Amino acid sequence: MSNSSPATLPSTARVDVTLRLRDALLAASFTADGLLDLLGAPAYAALARSETVPALRATRGDTALESLVRLFLLQQPVPQARVTGVLPVDVCVEGGWLVRTGGDEVAATVDIRPYGGPGGEDWFIVSDLGCAVGGAGGIGSRDEGVVLGVGGASTTLAGITVRTPVGAALDLGTGSGIQVLHAARHATRVTATDVNPRALDIAALTLALSGAPAADLRQGSLFEPIEDDETFDLIVSNPPFVISPGARLIYRDGGMGGDDLCRTLVQQSGQRLNAGGFAQFLANWQHVEGEDWQDRLRSWVPRGCDAWIVQREVQDITQYAELWLRDAGDHRGDTAEYQARYDAWLDEFEARKVRAVGFGWIALHRTEAVEPSITVEEWPHPVEQPLGDTVRAHFDRIDYLRAHDDAALLAGHFRLAAEVVQEQVGLPGAEDPEHVVLRQNRGMRRATKVDTVGAGFAGVCDGTLSAGRILDAIAQLVGEDPVSLRDRTPAQIRLLVEQGFLEPAR
Repeated sequence: MSNSSPATLPSTARVDVTLRLRDALLAASFTADGLLDLLGAPAYAALARSETVPALRATRGDTALESLVRLFLLQQPVPQARVTGVLPVDVCVEGGWLVRTGGDEVAATVDIRPYGGPGGEDWFIVSDLGCAVGGAGGIGSRDEGVVLGVGGASTTLAGITVRTPVGAALDLGTGSGIQVLHAARHATRVTATDVNPRALDIAALTLALSGAPAADLRQGSLFEPIEDDETFDLIVSNPPFVISPGARLIYRDGGMGGDDLCRTLVQQSGQRLNAGGFAQFLANWQHVEGEDWQDRLRSWVPRGCDAWIVQREVQDITQYAELWLRDAGDHRGDTAEYQARYDAWLDEFEARKVRAVGFGWIALHRTEAVEPSITVEEWPHPVEQPLGDTVRAHFDRIDYLRAHDDAALLAGHFRLAAEVVQEQVGLPGAEDPEHVVLRQNRGMRRATKVDTVGAGFAGVCDGTLSAGRILDAIAQLVGEDPVSLRDRTPAQIRLLVEQGFLEPAR
């Protein structure tokens, strides 16, 4: 790969060329399913790790699909004769998608990665050369303005986003445009911003090549391009959240000190949300000596918003610095320069008394409640994506619990959530278990200990009887005073509802 600046992009004005290219790609099965069939699962998974050798070995033939994979995904020059019957080569050269490289070969000017939409759509994510497979992979060290393709962070955000129909959606820091593609499926109007003008051009190419509606693309940082009176029903962002000394790489470094960019993004979102709207972000945050990290995040939540913040991972400052030095490829360069940059990261953290950095999700829900709910938790365990419905249901349950005091809760009817199982833990042969665990096999996949009353209560909940009547029956079975049982059980019911083990039967 050359160390020169990124290549000139294809023309967004040549819609006819883009449509012909799309038709050709689809005709050759250059799709997510087609790639999996061609490469096989191991080679396909290796691409996400920036390993291309298995895919190169799997595309040594001369079929149309193999040629397209080498050309657009693996960035290998291909003899023009091999793609002449597959692509409108002259038109693609004229439109800027291909260049002639001397001799009889052609090469791609951008990465194109097939991407399957949630409704079975065949989408194509455009990015700079070398950035579609496995994220940056060190490509950022050659030019700060490159635009990445599909990565783990972008697919995570797409998966956790609430997908209810909305009027207006906003994607802050759109990059290659993947969040816009998803939002366009359920939003009447989509606005996207990015501080990097090249990203906006690439996002436009992604939308056009994917056959998606055009979005309102605006250049600027965070909410700067948004008019004062503009509000949205959905705001999403996979921002440049890396906490770094300086702003060397546009795609990852926010340019503000510490975690101020993420804090600013969250705090400013509240006033931009319509009633009932959602704002969802990926973020990093500092663990500062002498400060509770949960309190730090609670202070970010804007007035008038419920919040659900989940810390998925924590790294100490040395792990964190090494992760992002490798991301930029600095570990493969001059040793003295690498060490100097490593020192600069540690100096920055020590000056701020940062001991670790957390990674996770932040979800806001605009509410009219007098006392908004803020839930901050650590959940490093496996989850089942997509989680958009799980996020929406969390806030629905918060609304329900806020509106029901203990008396109303006992009068309510509940159902056991789908795919919740009970596990009994104890010594083999023991008459009674030491404790009972309820476990979810969907969504967040939580597990929680319950007593025998809680387990019995959950097992009976099918929406037929009220909570109070179920407790009265349990009290009779176990020989306990029903009034006492009614008094002490609502707190346990609230926890089971809040965590999604029980659902109000409406």
